[in-house]
Amino acid sequence: MGIQSPFKDHPHSLRRKLLPYALYALLLIAIVHLYFFPSLTSLPSSTTTTTTPAAVDHLLTPKSTPSPSTVFVEEERKTNGCDYTDGKWVYDQIGPLYNSTACGTIKDGQNCASHGRPDMDYLYWRWKPNKCHLPRFDPNTFLQLIRDKHLAFVGDSIARNQLESLLCLLATASTPNLIFTSGEDNKFRKWHFASHNVNVSVYWSPFLVKGIEKSEETPYNRLYLDSVNDVWAKDLGEIDMMVLSIGHWYLHPAVFYYNDLVLGCHFCDGKNFTEVGFYDVFGKAFNTTLKALIDRRIDVIVTTFSPAHFEGDWDSLEACSKTKPFEENERKLEGMDYEMRNQEMEQVMAAKKNAKDFRLEALDVSRLALMRPDGHPGPYMYPFPFANGIPERVPNDCVHWCLPGPIDTWNEIMLDIMTRWNL
Repeated sequence: MGIQSPFKDHPHSLRRKLLPYALYALLLIAIVHLYFFPSLTSLPSSTTTTTTPAAVDHLLTPKSTPSPSTVFVEEERKTNGCDYTDGKWVYDQIGPLYNSTACGTIKDGQNCASHGRPDMDYLYWRWKPNKCHLPRFDPNTFLQLIRDKHLAFVGDSIARNQLESLLCLLATASTPNLIFTSGEDNKFRKWHFASHNVNVSVYWSPFLVKGIEKSEETPYNRLYLDSVNDVWAKDLGEIDMMVLSIGHWYLHPAVFYYNDLVLGCHFCDGKNFTEVGFYDVFGKAFNTTLKALIDRRIDVIVTTFSPAHFEGDWDSLEACSKTKPFEENERKLEGMDYEMRNQEMEQVMAAKKNAKDFRLEALDVSRLALMRPDGHPGPYMYPFPFANGIPERVPNDCVHWCLPGPIDTWNEIMLDIMTRWNL
């Protein structure tokens, strides 16, 4: 039998929360490390002091039931005047602003058309809010709004995916020049748009907080939930706007620290620590991050959790083979996807109430992304996977998004948020 996807959806949210964390962690390593992410360079080591979880267990407050998402929807409607999460995908004959051959900044694994994907319908769907208008992306407007500024994407490979979408959209009006690159797989890069004196960069930081990533000697991550990752924090003085996007890396085995005390762990066999899962830890990391940004006068957008669409085994031919969006009511945001999104929304709303002058918004894409199982590279993460016939097994990427593709909509919504900021 093949390995099941760690992101595979389960229909009951309460049961989902109680699923064995071992399944998530083991399979995430198998899929994400082998196919989606290169090996990682660890951050400098920190002193690790172990203690009983009881000393710090008050920092994690389990919830008996999830907070109603309607609370967040109403809050967003009051703040923004438009609930763009309430909508549907409609067929659009105009299609994308750019194509995969004209844009030179697309990561190879997301260049679906160039890799031989035969169906093109996935390019012709547009998100239409039910009660307001979402304008098409205008690259000149976007560049004008961030003229003389530095926009940084901070997070995991989904953050990079959104960044590369934005670069392609902006490149239709102005040429991005790569001025800095560092790290394996170009994890840290910066582009300059001379036409508007704009810098756009990406920082690899899959936890946002300080973390020592796992190695052969230590097969689990170590996360320090009270400290932000200095890899991006050291540059805050030169950043004007940040887009934060993380999530899937919290499924890895990990030990969590707070004030150098062990808070607990997630799937840490052989360690005498309390299993605490990852939902509340995920929220705590966002809490630490947003507190560090509140007094910095930096505009912040939090892109919410992006659901994956594995169906069955990750290397099966049908892992994510759909060619159309889900119909309305065909899928519901629930389980892990629901929990992760709500943790982010809770932290964003709390930060906005605590800092009135802090320009912060949630780019709530979880539901609209859930409805697009057709938008992933699938087997076309590699070039022409069926050139020599149809194999019995083929690796699939059902996490990231084709470019062009549904993720371009995220940047349309982000531009709308920025425009309303400047009204």
